[in-house]
Amino acid sequence: MLSELSIAVCQIEPSVGDLEGNCEKIRAARAGAAAAGADLAVFCELVICGYPPEDLVRKPAFRRACRESVEALAAETADGGPAMIVGAPWAEGDALYNACFLLNDGRIEAIVRKARLPNYGVFDEPRVFAPAPSFPAPIEFSGAKLGLLICEDLWLPGVGEHLAANGADLLIAPHGSPFRRTALAERLAAARERSASTGLDVLFVNQLAGQDEIVFDGASFAIRPDGETPFRAPQFEPAIELTTWRRGETGFRCIETQQATWPGGNEEIYRAVTLGVRDYVEKNRFPGVVIGLSGGVDSALTAAFAVDALGPERVRCVMLPSRYTSRDSLVDAEACAGALGVAFETIPIEPAVEAFAAMLAPVFKGRAPDVTEENVQSRIRGLILMALSNKFGEMVLTTGNKSEMSVGYATLYGDMNGGYNPLKDIYKTDVYRLCQWRNGAEPVGLKGPAGEVIPTSIITKPPSAELRFDQTDQDSLPDYNTLDAILQALVEEEKAVSEIVAGGYDEEVVRRVENLLYVAEYKRRQAPPGPKVTRINFGRDRRYPITNSWRSGR
Repeated sequence: MLSELSIAVCQIEPSVGDLEGNCEKIRAARAGAAAAGADLAVFCELVICGYPPEDLVRKPAFRRACRESVEALAAETADGGPAMIVGAPWAEGDALYNACFLLNDGRIEAIVRKARLPNYGVFDEPRVFAPAPSFPAPIEFSGAKLGLLICEDLWLPGVGEHLAANGADLLIAPHGSPFRRTALAERLAAARERSASTGLDVLFVNQLAGQDEIVFDGASFAIRPDGETPFRAPQFEPAIELTTWRRGETGFRCIETQQATWPGGNEEIYRAVTLGVRDYVEKNRFPGVVIGLSGGVDSALTAAFAVDALGPERVRCVMLPSRYTSRDSLVDAEACAGALGVAFETIPIEPAVEAFAAMLAPVFKGRAPDVTEENVQSRIRGLILMALSNKFGEMVLTTGNKSEMSVGYATLYGDMNGGYNPLKDIYKTDVYRLCQWRNGAEPVGLKGPAGEVIPTSIITKPPSAELRFDQTDQDSLPDYNTLDAILQALVEEEKAVSEIVAGGYDEEVVRRVENLLYVAEYKRRQAPPGPKVTRINFGRDRRYPITNSWRSGR
């Protein structure tokens, strides 16, 4: 009976729909695992097609291509190299399963179908997959019994305990677990619970990728029933790590090995957003990005994310001043661009503002200037940025933070124009924290320069849209500390107004913020995607009706 098993954790970066490219990455990782002496190479959930494939899996041609990819990889294992565990959609009759396969000796030796299909937050797997008709049995590999827990099957009791009761020696959990602030702690807690309830070590193998709004951060690990983690793979980085498993009285135990340090706090959020920006731009084949750099903190942080994700040579920043733009903003924008090392140019919008004013004067006659004229300025800027994007092929990054998106403090077809929004799930108060962190950080794994890249003067000055003289955000909104606390209670905790007021907030302010949140839903439906970092983001997590008369207390 096998007494020791070498398992390579293959934390690679699949791309949804790129079956050929994904298979090449699998082959390269398997070759690395073979060179390290692995018996078995384990990959993440649905690694063949990338996760989540959404309605792509409804296409018969896509299903066939996934099956052919699995069969081709299986045939290649006849070379005597390590066996593989890979994931792919798998059609059987009218049913489509989220499945994992043991590929060995030139064939598919075992198929395990996912039993528990998540249907919450960013997940809606029951829309496209069928659950396994029964809990799986352990699969045999070189005298060891492997229990496969595909993602959700780890998180809920039942499948793991069934596998243990049927003789599993260890549990392997291929995952597509998205990043959020609390993800690492939640994964460790779920794996610890399953390991303790079964008495078996668990190997958690996670996807690494940015996919539209979702970031997968890797951070694979092994955990023992006592809660110890003898192995940790890097977070936000690809890795092929060899783990050693030794047979004991109650199954195979993972021997202490690689212990990567996982970043926390502001660094973790920063790395997640950077990965999301990089993969969205790269996978959609944009040569670079263009950003309206206003001299404010949001656009400065967006530019820093872009440079760290892509390199300064692929980032174009444009200052679009009006008569209301302060001298400080002009100086700050240029200084920020210089610190980041990006291309920088200035295109004044005043000629267009005057032209629009003349065009609209007959229609607006007798009406005093108001937010209409302010929004025209924003839309002119959006038009210019989109013109640059069309002419040069660079994607526009928008710069609105979660606080602004929550209460509609953004202009449709203006500063909301663009293809991707790095700040979409980052509250304004967190924007400031991330700027401070980046200025003091050593950018390990990032492509931007070290040192202060966001001038202190940008961080310390009062935030303003500069669409009229002497304007500040707090003319229209509560201070951001108050606003963000109320928004987190409304959005992420789903609290009623009365509960928030009981926490010490003014009822009139809370009700006003709640109303702004609901009436801005139509804007958010038209907003570009952005990386999820909080528990509930705007998009896949939170799907509220646009037409909505509900208010707390009614």
